Amino acid sequence: MNVGDDDAVTATAASAPTTATPPDIGPLPAVSAGVVAALVGFTSSFAVVLAGLTAVGATPAQAASGLLAVCVTQAVGILLLSRRYRMPITLAWSTPGAALLASTGAVAGGWPAAVGAFVVTGALVVLTGWWDRLGRLIAAIPVEIAQAMLAGVLVPLCLAPVDALRTSPAVVVAVLVVWLALQRFAARWAVPAAFATAAIGAGVDIAVTHRRIDIGAMVPHVEFTVPQWSWQAVIGVAVPLYIVTMAGQNIPGTALMSSFGYRVPWRAAMGTTGLGTVVGAFAGGHAINLAAISAALAAAPAAHPDPRRRWIAAFSVGCCYLVLAPASAALVALVAAAPPGVLETVAGLALIATLAAALHAALGATEHRTSAAITFLISASGVALLGIGAAFWALAAGLLVRWVLRRRSAE
Repeated sequence: MNVGDDDAVTATAASAPTTATPPDIGPLPAVSAGVVAALVGFTSSFAVVLAGLTAVGATPAQAASGLLAVCVTQAVGILLLSRRYRMPITLAWSTPGAALLASTGAVAGGWPAAVGAFVVTGALVVLTGWWDRLGRLIAAIPVEIAQAMLAGVLVPLCLAPVDALRTSPAVVVAVLVVWLALQRFAARWAVPAAFATAAIGAGVDIAVTHRRIDIGAMVPHVEFTVPQWSWQAVIGVAVPLYIVTMAGQNIPGTALMSSFGYRVPWRAAMGTTGLGTVVGAFAGGHAINLAAISAALAAAPAAHPDPRRRWIAAFSVGCCYLVLAPASAALVALVAAAPPGVLETVAGLALIATLAAALHAALGATEHRTSAAITFLISASGVALLGIGAAFWALAAGLLVRWVLRRRSAE
């Protein structure tokens, strides 16, 4: 993938051109695929977003506002890009980025400094679309190092189901059983079904213990935050968030679209997601980007036999996210009233596949295994030095070790 490509783009069929014309079966299959993609994407990872925003200092109201912001900004971006380029271009919030925030914890300067870091991240994404050298620099980061950093970030979150077994065993066991059963028979719906089970279990627990839910807090609203700037937040949050968003979402998302025959308009996509991130940051949103894995639900032939009609699936995703966005406050209220660890369990289950893929990519190449292992260990340690989180130090250490070992082997 050439990150400096211009926006003269056309959609083509993923397979070789044929003389047969795809049957005109109407837009319904594409609309259905878009609805499924939105529901799966939202329910499978919103808990990760809430966990990440809360970890860096957001109050429940600010976390709800952040979830609302990323839903709206990515929805608007999808509607604009898919309609303009007639491609199934779907966007998503940065799930790896949210996991990074959850592992980073509180930053110097608190929540306003975290918001400032989100603004910087968005500005860097916009710059990447227009400055070819920066895009190539990010693409040059060794896959093993970037994926090892991500894997280390994910480990504490993926351990949440184990920890939750001690605090809320009844509900968590039910969630795990449902998740495992769906992994066997319908893996796409495993995490949404686990969330539904967690919600039912939380509802039963709330009723049995006679706890009250703040109905007023369930009304969607936006909490604006004036960003502040601290060098610790920029280095410890903005830079790692930018790297995992680019290396873990934007670049793979572009490659996935290419596998289905679509050439993503790089500058337009980076400009839209970067500006969306900047705008959403003031309401607490952390980052939006090109969808990677979930993009296949709208871009694959299953969405529509005619590649020229699949943009309707992406457009439907955007419409669905606008409908789902107002549910953010209600979800935060549910999380606050749920038994301890239940929603964290859903977040951990949602990230297991990502963790497995990251570990495989990080440790697959024998010659880079040592540098990747060191990156993974430092990232998983959660250690913070000089007010800067572990992800940055893990990346720096991994690159240093890789450089030293490559020089030694060259001598």
